[in-house]
Amino acid sequence: MVHPITRDTLDLALLRKGQGHKYDHGHVLVLSGGPGRTGAARLAARAALRIGAGAVTLGVPPAAQLEVAVQVTAVMLARVGDAAALHDLLAEGRFAALCLGPGFGMDANQQALVEGALDSGLPCVLDADALTIIGKSPTLIAGLHDACVLTPHLGEFRRVFGDIAASFEAKTMTKAQATAQAAQKAGCTVLLKGAETTIAAPDGSVTCHAATGARAVPWLATAGAGDTLAGMITGLLARGVDPASAAETATWLHAECARSFGPGLIAEDLAEELPKVLRGLGL
Repeated sequence: MVHPITRDTLDLALLRKGQGHKYDHGHVLVLSGGPGRTGAARLAARAALRIGAGAVTLGVPPAAQLEVAVQVTAVMLARVGDAAALHDLLAEGRFAALCLGPGFGMDANQQALVEGALDSGLPCVLDADALTIIGKSPTLIAGLHDACVLTPHLGEFRRVFGDIAASFEAKTMTKAQATAQAAQKAGCTVLLKGAETTIAAPDGSVTCHAATGARAVPWLATAGAGDTLAGMITGLLARGVDPASAAETATWLHAECARSFGPGLIAEDLAEELPKVLRGLGL
């Protein structure tokens, strides 16, 4: 059975911040691509901070350090040039959740970074280029764990779950069935994006958020919107929200931010609209 995602089905109390030090609310690490490709990771990082993570750090290749430094203020910066540097950074024990994929790149070095992130066992959102990397490596697919959230659009879903995507596109299974099979195969939460977004957990539960009809938000079809969603999910993971709930809550809020802003929306507006939406919810 597929359960709809609505305001009434969400535990919005998860979004309320209690007292405590910033690190009590989780520290996110977002890994960025190289020079000229850092914008997507910056969008994700800003969204993670806006949704309530206590601290957010962008891990950037040394060659992109200056590019990122002149663009961020509240978001922090760390040099992550390779898998060894990532291992050393994670060994400090400061991070509660990771985000990989937006603007990431797909070379051998990036594959090693994905492997290192999965090996850490930390909650991890894998989006965009990270999904393409995983789709090319059975070893990485086997390394997925139940604290991971995959956030593909249909093309990325096809790259990771080719046989399941083929059945869905041939209309021999529904989108919900395809997402559920993917989650069981990967052993983690899978969020298949679209006007109707389906979210499946590895235990077989499936939910759906419909941004259609009177609730349609066509202006969400803009570059960077998915990167922002990935950051929102990561921020909630860092705060201790379970993967399926984090995906469901972020998906609903993502659409609410777009609905609140209205036509003319660009990706940068989503995270900046979030405080207004949260205030409207009494949070």
